[in-house]
Amino acid sequence: MEPIAQADLAAFSNGRSAMANAIIDESGMRVEAERRRGRAAGINPSGRYETFSRHVFDDGWDTIEDLPPFKTDVQVEKPRSIITRNTSPDISFDRSINPYRGCEHGCVYCFARPTHAYMGLSPGLDFESRLFAKPDAARLLDRELSKDGYLPRTIAIGTNTDPYQPIEKTWRIMRELLEVLEARQHPVGIVTKSALVMRDVDILARMAEKGLAKVAMSVTTMDRMLARTMEPRAATPTRRLEAMRALSEAGIPVSVMVAPIVPGLNDHEIERILDSAASAGAREAGYVILRLPLEVSPIFKDWLLRHYPDRYRHVMSLVRSMRDGKDYDAEWGKRMKGTGPYAWQIGRRFEIAARKFGMNEERRRLRTDLFKGDGRGAEQLMLL
Repeated sequence: MEPIAQADLAAFSNGRSAMANAIIDESGMRVEAERRRGRAAGINPSGRYETFSRHVFDDGWDTIEDLPPFKTDVQVEKPRSIITRNTSPDISFDRSINPYRGCEHGCVYCFARPTHAYMGLSPGLDFESRLFAKPDAARLLDRELSKDGYLPRTIAIGTNTDPYQPIEKTWRIMRELLEVLEARQHPVGIVTKSALVMRDVDILARMAEKGLAKVAMSVTTMDRMLARTMEPRAATPTRRLEAMRALSEAGIPVSVMVAPIVPGLNDHEIERILDSAASAGAREAGYVILRLPLEVSPIFKDWLLRHYPDRYRHVMSLVRSMRDGKDYDAEWGKRMKGTGPYAWQIGRRFEIAARKFGMNEERRRLRTDLFKGDGRGAEQLMLL
């Protein structure tokens, strides 16, 4: 068993209730509960590209100062372009937009956490507290859509970090992006776990009427307590269902993403989630098995040991049974659904439940023939 498990299970077996505040993980970056209140990650290891790894420890001389709690800090990022392209064969879109880097929702399982290492920051607590906003996103999008030869295809938003995370209330970058997409008559697919999406129901309804918009709501669990510990600053499951109902009633195609499915923790809820989502108006559904790439693995395992130490061995055993004995397998075609008997069972359960509740009977495809590209990029080149 890995070192992190040995230390924590030993503490648990000795009846030390304080272990939740004193676990030492593989990186040695345990953060006290008071400092990380309201956050999911319990560690803040140095990014994998950093030259030095910093560790805080008590040397017995009472020299450690009281450090302040982690507060959300937002910096401005100035990218040169806003549309990200991909050629991954196992996802349904080839372009996406990320209005923000990092996510205040703080989902402990988020596969995007390792991207914070590119900024010299930790995929742990930094990912959910040190954020980057891209206020020029709408202007950049309009410029890129106006380029001569641009071919429209659905732009996915919310595939890496949530565009409707709490700071969107202040920055309103997502709202501005939708205004550009509506003006250009460009199709968009949104994934979120925030009820804030209801703020933009006016734009989305107009776009949906023309076949230009759809929304997928991510619902991980119906257990409010589990949701609070696993995704502490995201909307409650009830609020997500309310948002789905409001969107559906406004004529906006809604789907549900049961993601991630954590074996031994929330996989028993598959049928209940699909039933609730269908009642709220969802007509399509999808799922993703828990993904633990790079730094996500120790962050998730640390969380699991703090909140569900009695399930640690069982959950990780099932995860590895679907990942060829590893915490994660990044191979295309396997990374989303896993392999093996348990993964097959989850897939069949999901298909049967979706069929029972009348979901996935048809897939809504968005239109691209209405796109308005004025070629201003080409005109500018002519002036030069």
